[in-house]
Amino acid sequence: MALDNPRTGPDLLLRDKIVVVTGASSGIGRAIALACAAAGANIATTYHANRDRADKVVAEIKALGRDCITLQVDVADDEDLAELVGAVRDRFGRVDVWINNAGADILTGQGADQDRFEKLDALLEVDLRGTIAASWVAAELMRGQPGGGTIINMSWDGAVRGLGGENPELFSAAKGGVLSFSRSLAKSLAPKIRVNILGPGWIETAFGEIAPSGFKEKVRQAIPLGRWGRPEDVAGAAVYLASDLANYVTGQMIMVNGGDVM
Repeated sequence: MALDNPRTGPDLLLRDKIVVVTGASSGIGRAIALACAAAGANIATTYHANRDRADKVVAEIKALGRDCITLQVDVADDEDLAELVGAVRDRFGRVDVWINNAGADILTGQGADQDRFEKLDALLEVDLRGTIAASWVAAELMRGQPGGGTIINMSWDGAVRGLGGENPELFSAAKGGVLSFSRSLAKSLAPKIRVNILGPGWIETAFGEIAPSGFKEKVRQAIPLGRWGRPEDVAGAAVYLASDLANYVTGQMIMVNGGDVM
């Protein structure tokens, strides 16, 4: 679906692609949706609870001259995922790139007050099961398309090396599962559909904003590039994996972490 857009040109990496980004009302998801739109894509976003923030992202994307819709979706709910697929089909007719960014927040707000098993259940339900279920529905949609498609899933660089602490243990269980599942899925869906993974490190999202200054400085000093990452850093890697520049890349995880884990 091509739109009249003065910014659209052959130099745009995602020119007229249709991109789905789950969990795009804030943080990394918002940055990815905006970066894909700036690269020429039309976007379908999802949010879990905050409609106002989701609508603001839609407005920002439309200000770039791209089309965008947003839907309230619980990625752990199969009926919600089916409705998302139907809405994308109705609006755009296809999906070229599906980015599974939605995740449970166990570090801030009410999530931080949960006990360990409540946190574990949330991560396994949303981050792991939700990613698996959304990947399967994306794959079914892409299989019927002449050009196939691309799936990008969100893991964590700590799933590669491990990190001490109760919350890191929980994240490792869920995000390690996302990493392993995605690599197996990449083999199942090749050669028509590519599957890759993003592995962010210490990124300035909601947790970064509330973390104690001493802890933040200790982390910063340990990162070879000397700073915490920004959501836009992860978004740049997402645009690359979504683009034709990555046509010979599948089953790989790009760790966006300033060199903290190599």
